[in-house]
Amino acid sequence: MSVQSQHHLKQRHSLPSWPPYEGDAEHDHSSSSDSESSSSSSNNLFTPGMSHASSSSTTSSPAYSISRCLPKFSAPLPSPLPLPSSRSNGLGFDLDIRRLSINTDFAAERESLDESDDGYAFESATTEKKAGQDLPCPIGDFQTDNLLSAPQPRHQKTDTFTNTNNPTILRYHDESVAPLSQHHMPERCSTPIYSDPTPLCGLFGFGSGSGLAEVTQESWAKRKVAFVTGITGQDGSYLTELLLSKGYTVHGLIRRSSSFNTSRLQHLWRDQHSKAPNKLFLHYGDLTDSANLVSVIAKTQPSEVYNLAAQSHVKVSFEMAEYTGDVDGIGTLRLLEAIRTVGLEKLTKFYQASTSELYGKVKSTPQNEDTPFHPRSPYGVAKLYAYWMTVNYREAYGMFACNGILFNHESPRRGRTFVSRKITRAVAEIYLGKQDCMWMGNLDAKRDWGHAKDYVEGMWRMLQHNQADDFVLATGETHTVRHLINLAFSILSIPLKWVGEGIDEHAIRLDTIPPRVVVRIDPRYFRPAEVDLLLGDPTKAENELNWKRRWNFEELVRDMVESDVNSARGLVEDHN
Repeated sequence: MSVQSQHHLKQRHSLPSWPPYEGDAEHDHSSSSDSESSSSSSNNLFTPGMSHASSSSTTSSPAYSISRCLPKFSAPLPSPLPLPSSRSNGLGFDLDIRRLSINTDFAAERESLDESDDGYAFESATTEKKAGQDLPCPIGDFQTDNLLSAPQPRHQKTDTFTNTNNPTILRYHDESVAPLSQHHMPERCSTPIYSDPTPLCGLFGFGSGSGLAEVTQESWAKRKVAFVTGITGQDGSYLTELLLSKGYTVHGLIRRSSSFNTSRLQHLWRDQHSKAPNKLFLHYGDLTDSANLVSVIAKTQPSEVYNLAAQSHVKVSFEMAEYTGDVDGIGTLRLLEAIRTVGLEKLTKFYQASTSELYGKVKSTPQNEDTPFHPRSPYGVAKLYAYWMTVNYREAYGMFACNGILFNHESPRRGRTFVSRKITRAVAEIYLGKQDCMWMGNLDAKRDWGHAKDYVEGMWRMLQHNQADDFVLATGETHTVRHLINLAFSILSIPLKWVGEGIDEHAIRLDTIPPRVVVRIDPRYFRPAEVDLLLGDPTKAENELNWKRRWNFEELVRDMVESDVNSARGLVEDHN
């Protein structure tokens, strides 16, 4: 560029804004009886308890009989101790302690429960009924997730059970345990059991019915409630802006920190005491905490989940491989399982932020949805696990789960440790005389760079598609790191000349006397396993999602450089 003064820097070109979306208009039983049990003259003492699960509702649980008589005394007792009569106020059993045995075979009791429509009717198959002696109601199966382990109290006016502890979720039921007749459900399923359906339906305005039985994925999506992990990052903040502009209520997951880490969201936040309604809510949590994820998903009940949280620095992943695998890989599994645990797998749509680092040592160029994966970093390997886990939950449980394989996308909100932002920030400070030189790694690495604003729109479009699938988002162009450096300096009218080869290569600034070195190579910034070329093919997303990028490479770099110049001058707050 020929512009030499700072006055021309302020005359920035008009940059693309959020585009309108053509589809916005379309998106804008049981009774219970008293349990009875009786004693008999039998010497077997039956203890109600939890049995092993049955794989079928027509067969009883496997019997594990451990009936063993107590050892006899070597010397005869002087005289039998008087035991209370069955009609006395004591235990009510006429038994001989020398003949006492404990029977833990509950197959008969389990069979009676399986065949009964009353989940709390408990009657021993080997004892006689005796009026006036009621045993406590048995707790549910050991292999179910008993969110409520105690029997539900009777309603004062009706003879039906009401769940006063949790009006939404009673317990999670697995098909591997006993039939749902014990849980007061008319048919067998592998989804959570919802009790007291009226508050749930009234809350979301779906009318009367039994729990979520009448709710479809389409009606659930109309609620426009989004849950975003990684909301404080670059993509999370832009996605939140987009969702709020489309009328969503957004819930975000943030990690506890002693310092403020929500600067990228500051312009979107409204104080809870303000009169204007706040549609952005933040929840403390972490992808390493399963219980927390289940709790937050159950509270927010989102229609869309965007999993953007990750340890996403490739170089750092070599130094923190285990942590990267736990958060990026297993963390995705925890979130998918949390959605399934609270019973929203048929309603909530899930987006997984995959990465072009999956391709690694590329097999073909350009890379699309059918290109084989060969990750070259712990970050890429962890993301590959998350990718296939998302596909598995889509195929196994029918979840609307999508993978977005996003190539490099940058913005002024990118962290300074990433190469694109490192370059633009260093160029700005060199321009203002605050820095002398920047040190780089591999200058010949080629990347497909786009603007984050375009890519978060693609994320949203994936979850509005009529069918869950995986999509590549890219620009279809590739540029070297050296080209990015040259363009960043040229925006500020600083000419460069490259001299030397290999690790001795450096860039000289020609507009100073004498010329100064402003770029050098440091081998410490080389990766243990380098990815030399990444070039994406977004044809599928363009055809099926009608997704088009609106920022070209020069506009992206200009946006970042000008923002960093203003930030380095202290004119605007640096969010990173």
